[in-house]
Amino acid sequence: MDNTVKTRGISGAGLKWLAMATMLIDHCAAVFGYKIITYFHSIVPYTCLRGIGRLAFPIFCFLLVEGYVHTSNRIKYGVRLFLFAIISEIPFDLAFNGSWLNWNSQNVFFTLTLGLIAIFVLEYFQSNPWIGRVLACGVVLAAELFHTDYSGAGVVLIVGFYIFREKEIYRILCAFLVLVVFGNVLEIVALLAFLPIHFYNGERGWQIKYFFYIFYPAHLILLWWLHSQNLVLRW
Repeated sequence: MDNTVKTRGISGAGLKWLAMATMLIDHCAAVFGYKIITYFHSIVPYTCLRGIGRLAFPIFCFLLVEGYVHTSNRIKYGVRLFLFAIISEIPFDLAFNGSWLNWNSQNVFFTLTLGLIAIFVLEYFQSNPWIGRVLACGVVLAAELFHTDYSGAGVVLIVGFYIFREKEIYRILCAFLVLVVFGNVLEIVALLAFLPIHFYNGERGWQIKYFFYIFYPAHLILLWWLHSQNLVLRW
């Protein structure tokens, strides 16, 4: 009976699949936005798809914090994120900027890496909290200066998930404030991500090792190729 109760809800793997699906929908809309709008003669389908995509990042922030708290090797975890940030940058620039390298925007793995660094320094300097806070602010500034996906707001959101990881209502309030201050009206839809997060059961679930890491650059390359070949909504 106890085991049944424990496994109810959504596992970490389930949340990850949901985040990947909504991210894919968002990126399809971002890459093929003009074609979607012209095909349907309306901005509504495009806006709806981008709205669905807003759910992805808060879920990834939540999973990042869960991974940080439970990993046996935080350094290895951070290095892996940074490695795939580098690997994903060219696919990201090709898909969204149409160029091999564009310094005006960097992929979300850089945001996740910086978020991991921010919560690491806050934890490391617990005995000197002001040092940790100053360094964390420096990490937020770095995300802004390097124009990572979601910029400094993304790092602030990750820190909020970490600080309030045991207090769901404060976590939601923090996300709301970040989205209102740093985001736009569409970003408020991201708060719906807290519904599946609420049903997280604490279990890892069925994991395909490194699948998400590979999926991110792979799907960007595929979207870029489809766009370059004019194969989507061609008719």
